[in-house]
Amino acid sequence: MPSYVWLIPLLPLAGLIVNFLLMVFGGMRQSRVSGYVAILAMGAAFVLSVLALFWAMGQPRSTDMPIPVVGSFNWYTAGGVAFPLGAIFDPLAVVMLVVVTFVSTLVQIYSQGYMDGDPGYARYYAFMCLFTMSMLGLVIAPNFLQMYIFWELVGVSSYLLIGFWWGRPSAAAAAKKAFITTRVGDLGFLIGILILFTQTHTFDFAKIADAVKTGSLGGTTLAIAMILVFAGAVGKSAQFPLHAWLPDAMEGPTPVSALIHAATMVAAGVYMVARTMPIFQGSPEAMLVVAWIGGFTALFAATQGLVMSDIKRVLAYSTISQLGYMMLGLGLGSLTAGTFHLVTHAFFKALLFLAAGAVIHGTGGEQNMFYMGGLFKKMPVTALTFLAGSLALAAIPPFAGFWSKDEIVGAAYQSGNVVLFLFAIITAGLTAFYIFRAWFMTFLGERRLNPELVAAAAHGGYSNGHDGHGLDAHGHLTDGHDTGHGHSGHAPGDAHESPLVMTGPLIVLAILAVVAGFIGSPLFHGAFQGFVAGSQEADVAIDVPLAALSTGIGLLGILIAWAFYGAHWLSAEAFTAKLRPIYLLFLNRYYVDDIYGWLVGTVLLGLSHGFAWFDRAIVDGIVNGVAWLSYAIFGRVLTWAETGRMPNYALGFFVGVIIIAGIVVGIPVGH
Repeated sequence: MPSYVWLIPLLPLAGLIVNFLLMVFGGMRQSRVSGYVAILAMGAAFVLSVLALFWAMGQPRSTDMPIPVVGSFNWYTAGGVAFPLGAIFDPLAVVMLVVVTFVSTLVQIYSQGYMDGDPGYARYYAFMCLFTMSMLGLVIAPNFLQMYIFWELVGVSSYLLIGFWWGRPSAAAAAKKAFITTRVGDLGFLIGILILFTQTHTFDFAKIADAVKTGSLGGTTLAIAMILVFAGAVGKSAQFPLHAWLPDAMEGPTPVSALIHAATMVAAGVYMVARTMPIFQGSPEAMLVVAWIGGFTALFAATQGLVMSDIKRVLAYSTISQLGYMMLGLGLGSLTAGTFHLVTHAFFKALLFLAAGAVIHGTGGEQNMFYMGGLFKKMPVTALTFLAGSLALAAIPPFAGFWSKDEIVGAAYQSGNVVLFLFAIITAGLTAFYIFRAWFMTFLGERRLNPELVAAAAHGGYSNGHDGHGLDAHGHLTDGHDTGHGHSGHAPGDAHESPLVMTGPLIVLAILAVVAGFIGSPLFHGAFQGFVAGSQEADVAIDVPLAALSTGIGLLGILIAWAFYGAHWLSAEAFTAKLRPIYLLFLNRYYVDDIYGWLVGTVLLGLSHGFAWFDRAIVDGIVNGVAWLSYAIFGRVLTWAETGRMPNYALGFFVGVIIIAGIVVGIPVGH
């Protein structure tokens, strides 16, 4: 096994340390050197990951191959139980190492242009190094304890990056919301880990899987433990009902959104379920929970993506929906279906977010699609690469998303569960509709401008830097939207293509959005499936009628989007007016945030105030009452003895001595 596996997460850590030193002691808070350091560290990690992939591909594979661990050593021992640290190295881990380092490298290159001129430039790259290091540490963790450490580091990193522009109240609130919401799931994750530990006296994945295989761990205990473990994935991977944090996480810089949605935080939950699949498979009940939560989330989020006006929020709900697809595949027992879609999704979702960032960059901070339009002529490279990502997301063959999503739809069909299959197939149509709605509104038609921004420009108030005006999800003018670039001098409507440092990564990702799916297709004899899961899942065949149905529904979704937003055969305004209650339900996100606000603001705080009153009035009242009563009964009596006169004290002393002497010599008291 390659000994340099340890270096893969250590290189971003080195980038973090160097950038921190440059920022604190070198005064280089805006220097591009910090970006070069981060890119160099991440690029080196990517090279080592590719070398590790080639090494793994050259090794003999068998379905019963034990999980290899590199350089395991005991961290500490307590109560006769050793707690080791190590690095897991198997096909699943090495694939994730390549995906994470590759996407992160491209995102950091892209950020050179996007974050140019930001006063927190060096801090941004330091946080990005921390984020990627945390995810890589999670990937190579061979046990629950080590995974949980890096799991929490991923959460801290996302908090720092989502709230990167902490001076904006919306960004600070979004960061807190993400951190608190994911902590709810992480608490369940921790309890589940502790249950497994109490039953097996180990955190090691392989040893716990062996306990499940031999039957020493199972039944209700295993089901409860794994459902609680899955709660951690529900939080990190934004599954219902802990999904509400992800759309608000768009307050961070767009490259951060690309990294979160493609290869790091939200991917952590899917990877954790895939990593612990042998344990999950010991509990059919837990597997069913994973499948149902995933399938419902896929459809639930897709409906909300239909009506969003903010281009980044459309992609955010798309991510939640696609993560639901992955969980559906894993819950149905197909390791390769879930992980294959995780890989292809990383490429085309990173592409879509970075392309959206190029649109925001090129339009001076605009995010509302109702104030875009006609950008194809101004931004052809961005438009074409966004189109490639849209076709991949819509699962149109031969784009990457078709091969991976088709495998999940096939797994749902073969499961015999009609409801889960309908979740998968209906979501496919909705996905195609909302992503092409975004593409048509953004790049076709006539250029539409936000009148408030135009008015601000006319009065000299327009700026497209970090403190410039932007729009919220409803099109209202706001100070401080995601305008992550330092270019100025472009008036509203004067859209422009992004520099090569930004379009270059888009082109690379667009190519992968086209060809990456072939590695898991019958054309390559299911090479991905065979590598990750062995020969048992290597035989990949297309169910032609099912694939035709899925593709047909996707094409129908694109056609309907064209009818509304491309050719304007139908009026979107008239249609939404007829279905206004449903439209408002989707637009208000099923009022989930309002329900949470009521639960926290009214119920939880109401109970807290009630308990506080009980503590003050009852608990403190009893304590204070006992003190008052004690003083009233004994204190006042004893104070009478405190006369301040020495003869009285001497008399009391003498009587006391006589009584003690009498007791000692045996004279009964009173005689």
